[in-house]
Amino acid sequence: MYSESDLDAAVDAGVIRSEDAAALRDFVAASRQSPVVDEEHFRLLTGFNDIFVSIAALLVLGATAWIAGTAGGAFCGAAVAAVAWGLAEYFTRQRRMALPSILLLVAFVGGVFGCVAAALLGTSDGHGHLGWFEQAGANSTATALKIALAALIAAGSAWLHWRRFHVPITVAAGTAAAVGVVLSLLLSIVTPGAAVIRLVTFAAGLAVFSLAMWWDMSDPGRTTRRTDVAFWLHLLAAPLIVHPAFSLFAHGGDTAVVSAAIILLLYVALAAVALAIDRRALMVSALTYVLVAVWRLFNQSDALSPAVTGLLIGSALLLLSAFWHAARARILVLLPPTLRDHLPPLNRPAPTPRPAS
Repeated sequence: MYSESDLDAAVDAGVIRSEDAAALRDFVAASRQSPVVDEEHFRLLTGFNDIFVSIAALLVLGATAWIAGTAGGAFCGAAVAAVAWGLAEYFTRQRRMALPSILLLVAFVGGVFGCVAAALLGTSDGHGHLGWFEQAGANSTATALKIALAALIAAGSAWLHWRRFHVPITVAAGTAAAVGVVLSLLLSIVTPGAAVIRLVTFAAGLAVFSLAMWWDMSDPGRTTRRTDVAFWLHLLAAPLIVHPAFSLFAHGGDTAVVSAAIILLLYVALAAVALAIDRRALMVSALTYVLVAVWRLFNQSDALSPAVTGLLIGSALLLLSAFWHAARARILVLLPPTLRDHLPPLNRPAPTPRPAS
């Protein structure tokens, strides 16, 4: 299986011409009766060998963490980060394997964060059984600042990883670390509470969503690696936006009917946004809340209510998937042309004709 990024890399390397790549994309779109941009491609597996290598890498990383952890939490994080980088030099830089690259990136950034956090906060033993939470209770401001510093260094390490390997999920990992910096700094100066955490998380989600849209709008045709970067950023932004907004009504004091109605209206609004930008992450993130909301509309004492809920929501989503392109067309005509021109087009332009030979 070849991704859009693979085709783009082949064009850059001179293996195939851009006209041939465009013709291939149009052929796939015609055979599936759906434009390429509506498919929202991203590469997770290049073959079963990805799974095989991922399992082996997890075993090596786990063993490294266990052995190095006996010398302290900082050594544990540093060893995991070093091994993850070394493995990425072959499996990411040379082999370009998708799933192992994602796991190694997460291990590297997580290892750097764990190393710095353990060095700053300290632990009583190599496996972190004592220290972090005890310090948080004793001096929450100082702990939040130390965690912010660790997250900042982790964000910097993600940038270095991106410069070396260009794994699309790296930008999302660095952004997540940056969000952690902001949250830690704010919580160090503001008394943490449910309302404050919801507001800050929601604002962070909007910021990440804006960044994702910047990457998306730079490649509306979704033919380069930039669309893969945007995909992971949307996946990060979705729960940051959805959870604060939906949990407010899911656990509020409203009646079940009113609460469910509000959640359903919010989901419809999210669906409209998802159709406009041609991304499904927002809808997936909010799906749990919608399932609970619809279930509450039925008699909860009915043993079949969960099944009826699943049948209704599943059927609606399948119907939307089948008519996604047509629904997008109805949404896009309502948007101003200046915005619509920066969103994925409804139909790809025809490929450039080949020169006569």
